[in-house]
Amino acid sequence: MGRHTNEGEDAFPRAPTQEEWEAMGPEERARVVESLPGEVTWDEMAMPEGDRHFQAKVRTLDVLRGYFRHQRRKVYLGAELPVYYPGERRFAPDLLAVLEVEQHARDKWVVSHEGRGLDWVMEVHVGGDRKKDAEYNVERYARVGIPEYFIYDRSRQRLEVYRLPEPGAKQYERVDAKQGRYTSEVLGLEFEVVGEELQLWAGNALLLESAELVVRLQEKLEAVQRRADEEARRLAEETQRREEEARRREEEARRREEVERRLAQLQAELDRLQHRGK
Repeated sequence: MGRHTNEGEDAFPRAPTQEEWEAMGPEERARVVESLPGEVTWDEMAMPEGDRHFQAKVRTLDVLRGYFRHQRRKVYLGAELPVYYPGERRFAPDLLAVLEVEQHARDKWVVSHEGRGLDWVMEVHVGGDRKKDAEYNVERYARVGIPEYFIYDRSRQRLEVYRLPEPGAKQYERVDAKQGRYTSEVLGLEFEVVGEELQLWAGNALLLESAELVVRLQEKLEAVQRRADEEARRLAEETQRREEEARRREEEARRREEVERRLAQLQAELDRLQHRGK
């Protein structure tokens, strides 16, 4: 079962150590996974930080999901999902990504059960004490082996990015921006703070969230409709012009026939008069 103790931070549920996990049979492992809670307590979470925290998290998650869905890559993306590393106190990062795994819905991520840990984590900081995100998590996420850790500080509108220098390393190196952008080697994307927004780039392409894509598609649809309406109007005008031209030619042909008929009558009358005068 998940270990429970009685005081301090050790009072919170933890997954078994890897040694304990490996000593279990399949049924016991299943019972352990089932027993680990799929939520965290208020004592373990930062205080709620309002719309700016929520919107930044949800928008980034939406952009990432849309991008990887378009790429048809298997990437599991989660938000505030309880994560259990062997023998470690559980945590629930604002955003997380694990590459090349099944994308079914989860209530928690148990590393021993899933067979792998997280590949990328982002915390969104708005107010209050920065120590949890900027100090404690920097140490903890490096210790458990998460390759990349991003901190989006909305109060200061800046990013802090950390990366393990090599597999097996237990201490992060700070990543510097290049022309204002921070590269995620894990996700293959670039991140940039522009004004009040965190923007994501795939090469030179700015990634958009679903609502923005809907607006862009609507604008494109309206532009196509305007072009179609203009083409229909042009074709109608061309058809009308051709019809008027055809009517004009028919009228000219009728008048010519009438003139020719009248000339024939006059010629016949002239011939008749000349014949009488002989």
